[in-house]
Amino acid sequence: MIHHLPVSPATVVETVSRDSPPVLTVQPGDTVVLESLDSGGHLERQTFPGEDRPRMFTPRRGHCLTGPVAVDGARPGDVLAVHFSAIDPGPWGWTASGGADSWLNHRLGLGEGHGGHLLWEVDTAAGLARSHLGYAVPLAPFLGVVGVACDVDGELSTVPPRPESGGNMDCRDLVAGSTLFLPVNVPGALLTAGDGHAAQGHGEVGGTAIECPMTTTMALDVVVDPPLRTVHALTPTARLTLGFDTDLNTATAAALDAMVTWMESLLSVTRAEALGLSSAAVDLHVTQVANQTWGVHASLGHEALLRG
Repeated sequence: MIHHLPVSPATVVETVSRDSPPVLTVQPGDTVVLESLDSGGHLERQTFPGEDRPRMFTPRRGHCLTGPVAVDGARPGDVLAVHFSAIDPGPWGWTASGGADSWLNHRLGLGEGHGGHLLWEVDTAAGLARSHLGYAVPLAPFLGVVGVACDVDGELSTVPPRPESGGNMDCRDLVAGSTLFLPVNVPGALLTAGDGHAAQGHGEVGGTAIECPMTTTMALDVVVDPPLRTVHALTPTARLTLGFDTDLNTATAAALDAMVTWMESLLSVTRAEALGLSSAAVDLHVTQVANQTWGVHASLGHEALLRG
């Protein structure tokens, strides 16, 4: 069955909580066409860079996300499979860089009061986003935030990604054709999604990407006996494992640990052999530096290891 989930005041949140009632309940295998506003929840497009336009939430506490969506029968210990069949950006986007009180902005000399703004026209026919400065980048749309509820009390910020639930991962590799696997922590999983990005480099180094509205077509399913019980993904080009922590070394180790475990099972080799093969074939990327928590992902290309 195909469900359409439009944006409205009744279908969006700006925090995540296991106590938020689902706005939609689907069966495993169903498809959801999910609309989302840009991360700032703008109700109208900007007409010049940095323009303040009406928003869904004022004052704003977090990302404007659509959901939560419950999947009937999903239970703690399962993994939710989110398959992205189409990710279609809206016609415009924006980027804000610097200006926030962070160690990176201060290191770059772009702390509070020194930020900048870009405005983009998103041309899906040409496959380009064109900035008001005259520079263009190829489109590679994805959702910055896709996550499930954590089994903890209270409302949680949408800003940091979490190893037990995903969320604000900002992983540019999760394009259409990818399947993201998220651990289920509460009955129904309670998926929220949004923060559409028309394009982004690894790292999201300026703090935002090309932030835009998005229409995402995703199939939701439940995996009862997954190869991993951490956040991982299959993309059109690679297998990914993701790690998140306030410490870069810990985030890196988590991503690599999961990849070695996956390869151990997938290739029927010892753990030491899997690490050796990883050293020859696995790439490590800094996923994002923007969200109070380091993100790192390990990537094993589908053609990186050949048999024989």
